[in-house]
Amino acid sequence: MATDAKPDAMALPAETAGPSEPRRQGALQRLLRRKLAVVALVTIVLIVGAAVFAPLVAPFDPAEQYFDGLTLEGAPLPPGERFWLGTDLLGRDLLSRLIYGAQTSLIIGLVANGIAVAVGALVGILAGFFRGWVETVLMRFTDLMMAFPALLLAITLAALFRSSLWIVAMVIAMVNWVQMARVVYTETRSLAEREFIVAERAMGAGLGRILFRHILPHLVSSIVVFGTLGISTTVLLEATLSYLGIGVQPPTPSWGNIIYENQTYFTSAPWLVFFPGVAIIALALSFNLLGDALREVLDPTQKGRH
Repeated sequence: MATDAKPDAMALPAETAGPSEPRRQGALQRLLRRKLAVVALVTIVLIVGAAVFAPLVAPFDPAEQYFDGLTLEGAPLPPGERFWLGTDLLGRDLLSRLIYGAQTSLIIGLVANGIAVAVGALVGILAGFFRGWVETVLMRFTDLMMAFPALLLAITLAALFRSSLWIVAMVIAMVNWVQMARVVYTETRSLAEREFIVAERAMGAGLGRILFRHILPHLVSSIVVFGTLGISTTVLLEATLSYLGIGVQPPTPSWGNIIYENQTYFTSAPWLVFFPGVAIIALALSFNLLGDALREVLDPTQKGRH
């Protein structure tokens, strides 16, 4: 009997010594086993790589107007041996403009979404933890912002300010933080009522310890997931504003303003609308698929659900 108990007693510390590393490896393995998530991740890496190394990857200057970039009638050239994706109405290489346009979409997507995530998370944590008048003021303001259609509010704000890359990013951030605030508020309010938080307060733990040691770590997975999903929304909103002519202004290339500039050639030169449209869909869909995969991997309540 004694010899049987000894190996079990020795095996217990080995099983409980460090479960966090296997969990992280298991989460990564589950993510990589999802084919759609891998395809989305590869697509995002390719687009980000093309944007970062645009001066090396782009075959031409995106602002250069080539004399041989138009037909004798002055129409854009179709995809060919020299201009792989054709040219636009001014004889500029479409592929080069798409590559440099990826910089615009990604900068706005990351900056605007980063600001929206930070503001939304801060509002949600403060409202969910402090409750009382802080909760009332912050959440009623959030409800007020949610009452306005996001696109209409973005158009109004963009029209009030002089359009530029950073102004467009700030405008998009101002209309996109409310969803994050709602999600974080709901989870923070639930966490604040849990027994371990009540016990920490009873033992005299400081505000910083409770927020940063106990509440914020439980919110990281939700913030990461909704932040990833929010990039696709930001990219689509930027493309919409640029298409309407109140987003990023030419000559700065943007996928939205490429479509806006060339929409009159929709029937005679459909590649001018098709290729930037495919780029917008590919980037937005990739971030959506990656966000869904991260939600299922990071949230244990999603395990086994399809």
